[in-house]
Amino acid sequence: MRFRVVKRNLIALLVVSCVVVTLLFSTRALLVSDNETSGAGDVVQGRQAAHTDETVRFNFASLPELTRSVFNANYKQCVLNADKFPVEPQLVVVVQVHNRPEYLKLLIRSLQNAAEVHSFLLIFSHDYFTEEINAIVQGITFCKVLQIYFPFSTQLYPHEFPGQDPRDCPRDISKDEAVKTGCVNAEHPDSYGHYREAFITQTKHHWWWKLHFVFERVHAMQGYGGFVIFLEEDNYILPDFFHLYKSMVGYLKRNCPDCDLLALGNHNSLTDFNKLSNKVLTSGWLSTKHNIGMAISKEVYYRLMGCNREFCTYDDYNWDWTLQRLSGTCIPSPLKVLVAQGSRVLHTGDCGLHHKDDCKPEWALQKVTDSLQRIKDSLYPQTLAFAGVEAVEHKEHMMNGGWGDIRDHSLCMSYGKQL
Repeated sequence: MRFRVVKRNLIALLVVSCVVVTLLFSTRALLVSDNETSGAGDVVQGRQAAHTDETVRFNFASLPELTRSVFNANYKQCVLNADKFPVEPQLVVVVQVHNRPEYLKLLIRSLQNAAEVHSFLLIFSHDYFTEEINAIVQGITFCKVLQIYFPFSTQLYPHEFPGQDPRDCPRDISKDEAVKTGCVNAEHPDSYGHYREAFITQTKHHWWWKLHFVFERVHAMQGYGGFVIFLEEDNYILPDFFHLYKSMVGYLKRNCPDCDLLALGNHNSLTDFNKLSNKVLTSGWLSTKHNIGMAISKEVYYRLMGCNREFCTYDDYNWDWTLQRLSGTCIPSPLKVLVAQGSRVLHTGDCGLHHKDDCKPEWALQKVTDSLQRIKDSLYPQTLAFAGVEAVEHKEHMMNGGWGDIRDHSLCMSYGKQL
């Protein structure tokens, strides 16, 4: 009897592996062809579309239609406002978007008020697709905008991997019981004995896919040699965001050539901003401090890609804790970051992955407005002052689990293999 159960589990896992391969094959096909008869001429048209205001019409009527809309948009890469702002971008900002439209509006409002925003390319990377969110982003008129769409979202696969398959093991079932019941992933709980939850795994998948896609596939970034700054939908930037970015890049080139990353934000309040506005320090990269307003160069991106397997198999559902794990292990020299002590990126979200109730974006806006009034005279510092050095070393932490399923490992690793 036990032999039959194990055999059934093995067959189920083989089927799942085939599903992953099929999904990847479909994605690859649709990324290079947006209809059954497309040829070389269509590829040229697709690349040219990156320089026009042509938009992809989304069809939300059914999952197959929505899926095709996602793939078409990723293929065509229509840049909004390209005719209005024809010059190459001086800064690329990538925003990871889920489903908090009111916070997204606050971020866009802050971007609109940022100095020299007309020179930005804003890339919005979505893992949840609604007419409301599309309309919010497509309403931006102050700079170039590109929307990309995570093609393995739980929304597109609600009842099959990488969504939550009804044949999956319940989170808290014991492994022995899981094997007896024959649920699909019985042999692969995480380090704490729990089975995967699709809504938990999605953020890490999206972050890693986005990193690949932005640096390897976005046509509008061809020739761009600067840093890419990564934000989330519940961030809010200060008006001198770009001014500080340029100052930090100059400082890095002159005084910290071995710095790998920039952190334009931190998780401190603006209480001491007037004292810290022009202060920077160097540190080893830490998840709890430097995961907000993080700027990555293409050189560092390639170093991360050398750790594709290690990133995708480390049993932690958080992308940032995983990155800290890689710093000083797979990446031999711990990542060194130049940090703005006066944060130019604020975190407005009072709800999210683990706290979904009682969201009050209007309170966040009022708090930010009051703070900006108080610190406005300390924005746009003329020079930067070095405030000190923190240790650049690998720091171990207790992994959080949630990432033990070999299907997640395989799908995650495939993003790099596709490119």
